[in-house]
Amino acid sequence: MQRDLKKIVEALLLSTSEPLSIKDLLALFSKYREEVEAINSASAADAESDPIEVEAGAWAPVKKKDLEGVLQAIMEEAEAEDRSYRLAEGPKGFYLATAPQFSDYIRLLRAEPKPMKLTVATLETLSIIAYRQPVTRAEIESIRGVSVDSPINRLLEIKLIEVIGRAELPGRPIQYGTSEKFLEFSGIVNLDDLPASDILTQVQIDEFMRKDAAGEMVLSDESVGLAKEIEPSELPLEETFVEVDWQKENIESDAFLEASEGEHS
Repeated sequence: MQRDLKKIVEALLLSTSEPLSIKDLLALFSKYREEVEAINSASAADAESDPIEVEAGAWAPVKKKDLEGVLQAIMEEAEAEDRSYRLAEGPKGFYLATAPQFSDYIRLLRAEPKPMKLTVATLETLSIIAYRQPVTRAEIESIRGVSVDSPINRLLEIKLIEVIGRAELPGRPIQYGTSEKFLEFSGIVNLDDLPASDILTQVQIDEFMRKDAAGEMVLSDESVGLAKEIEPSELPLEETFVEVDWQKENIESDAFLEASEGEHS
């Protein structure tokens, strides 16, 4: 029987929920060859034992370019034949995922709530962080021209960004950067895959940030079930006080983080 490398790789991808990198696959095929060789060596020493039967070509080492070709073929076939799954590549490797058109059925099966997507203000903030990281809250606000407290806290909540350090500036303000989950959200393997951009425009934000690994992702306010973000100047007086109190708590939280870091340093 001829070894079918593509079917083997598909079986491996189906058997695990974790991404598999090319390095992982190369190590696995190498381990398989070593195991077969060890069994056959033991069989040769024992006249009563039969050598293990392996597929034709199993002894040939698998090379990186072989796996790249196989993975590309799996990816193209899934798209061309409109299968119920797609092969995707993330920062940790390749994995099989259900096609996006079935997401609502799967969500209902798992009894999950509708996914919360992002408002334009949050997308703009995410774009600035992605391109300018590490970046502080004040630096983001100087680019956007408005407060970014709400977008930043939303992005932290859904783990698309994270605290990655503190700037060497008075008060040691917190610096933000994108997370590994951001790579999955935007359908890229690493930050080098971000489109080159010296000036962040709304067109660029809409064109790239609204795409995921499977294609276009519409991120309208209606689709996410979120209300339009309102600036503090538009709020009634009593709600303005609530906004000020919230910002005060946020500043105090930053101060607490700084104090905690000082105790452990």
